[in-house]
This record gives sequence, C-alpha cells and structure tokens, in this order.
Amino acid sequence: MKLNYPKTIKVGFAFAVIMVFWAAYDFVVPLLLENAYGLSNSLRGLIMGLDNLLSLFLLPLFGKISDKTQTKWGRRTPYIFLGTIVSVVLMVFVPVTANSALKQGMELREKITKTEVAGYLYTDHNNIVYTNEDLYTMLYNEGATNSDFCDRAYLSNNGIDSLQEYLQVALNPTEVNEDGETVQTADYKKFVNTGINNYASTQVFEKVTKNNIGSLVSYMIILLLVLIAMATFRSPAVALMPDVTPKPLRSQANAMINLVGGAGSAVAFVIYTLTFMLNPTGYIAIFIAVAASMLILLGLFLLFVKEPKLVKECEALCAEYGISNDDIEEKTVDASGETIVFSEEETKKKKKAMLISFILILASIFMWFMGYNAVSSNLSIFTTKTLNLSPGISGIVSGISMGISAIAFIPVGMLAVKIGRRKSIMLGFGLAVLSFLLVFFFASNAGPASMYLFIVFYLIAGFGLIIANVNTFPMVVELSSAGDVGKYTGFYYTATMSAQAITPFIAGLIMDKWGAKNLFIYSAACVIISIVLMFLVKHGDSKAPPPKKKIELLAADD
Repeated sequence: MKLNYPKTIKVGFAFAVIMVFWAAYDFVVPLLLENAYGLSNSLRGLIMGLDNLLSLFLLPLFGKISDKTQTKWGRRTPYIFLGTIVSVVLMVFVPVTANSALKQGMELREKITKTEVAGYLYTDHNNIVYTNEDLYTMLYNEGATNSDFCDRAYLSNNGIDSLQEYLQVALNPTEVNEDGETVQTADYKKFVNTGINNYASTQVFEKVTKNNIGSLVSYMIILLLVLIAMATFRSPAVALMPDVTPKPLRSQANAMINLVGGAGSAVAFVIYTLTFMLNPTGYIAIFIAVAASMLILLGLFLLFVKEPKLVKECEALCAEYGISNDDIEEKTVDASGETIVFSEEETKKKKKAMLISFILILASIFMWFMGYNAVSSNLSIFTTKTLNLSPGISGIVSGISMGISAIAFIPVGMLAVKIGRRKSIMLGFGLAVLSFLLVFFFASNAGPASMYLFIVFYLIAGFGLIIANVNTFPMVVELSSAGDVGKYTGFYYTATMSAQAITPFIAGLIMDKWGAKNLFIYSAACVIISIVLMFLVKHGDSKAPPPKKKIELLAADD
C-alpha cells in the first residue's frame, strides 16, 4: 500500500492557495501596520490576534457544513472555489485603505531617522526619549548608578555595561572606513539606531495615526472581510486530503500537502522580497501579485482535481486493504489471526481514552502555536527593528529558512512511519525550543554575525515546524470518522487560531516591557509545555495497514 504522490500533489494546490495568502500576510501586514500607523508591539499584536478570533467560529462551522454538503463537484470544492474568488476581490483593498497613512508615516519617519538623529539618541522601553543633555543629567545630577541605567535601557544586557560607555557610542556615531568613506560605526547601529526607530514609530502614531484614525478603521474593516472569505474554505481545503487518503498514509500525504503549501509560501516570498527590494513601500503591488498567484493555483486545482472521483478511489482502496476510516473499530485481528470483537464496555472505555487523547493533542497544538506564532508574527519586526535589516534583506532571511527547511518534508513523512507521529512531533518541538534559546543567547543584537547566526538558528526552528505540522493534523483526523473529517479539521484550526489570536498580544507586551530578545524565552516556554502535553497522549498515532492474510480473515468473518 503506497501513497499516490501525483494525486496528493494535485490535491495540495488548494492548500497552496491558502499559503500564498498567509505567508504574505504574516510577513507584510506587521510591516504595514508598523510603517503606516506606528503601533506599539502590544497594540500591533492585539490587532493581529483579533484577526484570528473570527476564525475560531468560522473554521469549525464551515468544516462541519462542508461535511454535510453534497454537490456534483464534491463536498469541499465549491467552498474552495467561491472562497478564493471573494478573497482575491477583497484583498487588494487592504493596502489601499492604508496608503494615505503610509505616505505620511514614511515621510515623518524619514525626517526623524535621517535629519534629527543627533537629538534622539536613546529611547527606553516606555518610549521615553533621552537626548545628550538628558543622559548627562542622569549620570551627573541625579546620581544614577550603572545598575539603574541598565535596568531601564532599551538594550540592557546586550553589551553596554555603563552609561559612560553608552555615551561614548552615542557621541561618536561615525567613522572612516577602508575606502575613506564616512559611515556609522557598528556600535552606533547596534545600540543607538534601535532606539531611534522606536521613537520614530511613537511619533508616527502620535502625529499621523491619531489624526487619521479613520484610515485604521477602514483598514480593519476590509481586513475583516478578507479573513471571513479566507475562513470559508480553509477547513474544507485541508479536509480534502483525509477525504481521499487512507488513515495509514495520512502523515506522508500531509507531508506532500505541506510541501505544495511550502511552494505557495515560496511564491509569496519571491513576491514580497523582490517588491521590497525595488520599492520599500510597494504594498499594493504585493497584494495584487499575491491575488493573481492565488487565481492561478485555483485554476490548477480545478483542472486536475475531480473530488468525487478521488473519494471513490480512496473508498475502494480502503475496502481492498480492510481499512476503516471510522473513529473506532469494533473488532480487530490478533497475532494468531483470530478475530476479536470488542465488548460494549471495552468500546466505551476506548472511546473515553480517545477523547482524552484528542483533548491533549489539541492542547499541545494550542501551546505549540502560542510559541511558534509569537515568533513568526513578529519576525519581520524583529529582523528590521532589532537586527536593523532592511525589509528586503529580512524577506531573504525568511525565505532562506523556508527554502532549506522544505527539503525535510518527504523525509519527515517517512520518519513518522518509522518512529510514529507522537515521537516525531516531540522531536520537532525539541528543535524549536533549541532554536529559540540559541537566538536569545547568541543572535538578538544588530550586526552581521547576528544576522548569520539568526538564519542558522531560525532554520532549526523551521525543521521543527515541518515535523510538527506534518504530524499534528493527521493525529487529529485519525480520531475522526469518514463523515466528520471537516468537523475535526475545524477543531484543529480552533486550537491553532485561538493561539494565534492570543499570542501576538502577549508577545508584544513582553517585547515592550522587557525587550525584543525575551520574545524567544516566552516562545520556548510555550513549546516546552506542548512537549509535556504530547507526552501524555495515548491515541492518534499512525497505524500500518494490516497484512493481506489478515484482511482475508476479516472478509471471511464478515
């Protein structure tokens, strides 16, 4: 019994449509909110999180509705088609509503960072600005100790040991390089520019956003409509894979689905990276190109995927191998070939145990997304504001990680067959924890070394993400029956979306209060909890199809 890879890849076009949008959304929208409205980390996180609250209700709803839908095109295809079309029509207006605020915000930001740098040398976590005079006052007139300064400093514990040392950096911003050019010193970029960037964002919020609140409201309304449209077909699109794949092959199939989805993410990466390198404010062009890509992928899906035919082929394959796609089997075959029928009490006991495992799996997924999405939703902000990379270079960093990690999809599917889904997931979680801790200790400052280290460490997290994503969804639908795959898919997205609704705000608060680097400690702690929860899971792991002789025995018994 082997997976039909060409068929699975074609089914994956629907997921690729989704991933083109979400990859662009996660990277581009935080930058748009930052540059157009100058929002704080916590407020931006709250807005990003509120977007996901809608999905808590719509994803399970449309998953369940699609379970009961019967059309000549199948249960899932109508939602994929209509949802994509409506999303594409609406999404182009997202950057349009913010365009006026973006122009004003960028002009003010340019003025502050390019022409008023000398007056704004340091900003603390509360966005209190200190000029040269203020810093001298802190040092000589107020009797502030080095400890007091480091407790308040935006870059505390990042290499500046005293206020005197900070002043030396701040008052000597330039040097002459080997080519005789006057450039900013590495220390100035590392310890001063970040504070200036924070101050610029605060001024954009105070002087642009508060005077043009209608732009932000319009942006939120349009974005809300786009997310409603996207939510109508996400569960049906993802549920299509288990509809056409027998249970023992779902981890491998999900690996291929995610690989195709990764190709969609790569399309988005190329779009926003090239656009930002050509035009740092080219948000409208990005959304138009993403919309066009979604339409092309939808066309490929409709051309190659005939849902009713694929469902019948899956049913025939399951019948041939004696595989049940229901949530619990009422009989099995032991090692000697004898058929064992479960008693009513045994069946109830097993269903209860499966329910407990189902809840634990969802809780583990929730905590995993609490940790990983905290990083992914702040990735573009962390790399541009803390590591001082341009949006284009930041996009390349993200793309390198996605591209290299994608190599792992097929081996990860095979790994689940060898050691099981649960152990594979825990391995992926462990890699993510390792990655976040390495970033915290070694790659949380500006500078070339930090950029390269961040790429390597984030790549480790990428491998962990792939291992977890390939196996967590199949564990959820393993506990479903053929008639409610869409509903269980909705439960899966309830766990993921609720985490994504909460964690951007919490992560933003942590970044505002204690600094950007502590984001990674928070994320590591969340994933450690998910490991503990997954360790307690007893059901939902992959099962190999029975040997042919056992299938024949079952058939004879029937």
